[in-house]
Amino acid sequence: MSLYSAGVEYGIHCLLFLVGNGGDSREASVRDLADLQGVPQDYLAKIFTKLAKANLVVATEGMRGGFKLARPADEITLLDIVNAIDGRKSIFDCREIRGRCAVFNGAPPEWALDGLCAINGAMMVAQKRMEEALAQQTILDIARKFGRKAPPEFGVKVESWMTERRERKSAAQTGEQIIPTTNLSD
Repeated sequence: MSLYSAGVEYGIHCLLFLVGNGGDSREASVRDLADLQGVPQDYLAKIFTKLAKANLVVATEGMRGGFKLARPADEITLLDIVNAIDGRKSIFDCREIRGRCAVFNGAPPEWALDGLCAINGAMMVAQKRMEEALAQQTILDIARKFGRKAPPEFGVKVESWMTERRERKSAAQTGEQIIPTTNLSD
């Protein structure tokens, strides 16, 4: 069982696609992001509500409305995204079983319960380190890693795909016909 929900993965991937060239923000609708990545649109809409409430994205207005990053990509950490979507979670819930040892016969000595449980303490340190690691990684860091891995034409294809989607949406509202030019599978 994972600590974080699938929504965290969806949210990070979506914000990754909102990081444009040079780290600036690009605009996209929830529908387009869902279609682009093959994830459930209704679930993604709920995630974007949480991201907006946490001031990580802002809604854009107009015929092509959608979302864009609310602040620079180098100021949005993975911890911000995790907390926005799943809330603050403890990785460990100490049950204080240290006082239940059978040899205590239901009356644990004071020394057994004195201070913080060592196991709980170790888990709190682990959580702190994990959160520090997430706080050190920004969505821009992830976008740059992805950019080094993906061939340059992939970014061009994604941008063309998104532009074509926006143009189709505008054309549908005005009655124009648009001929598709982009195929992401090329």
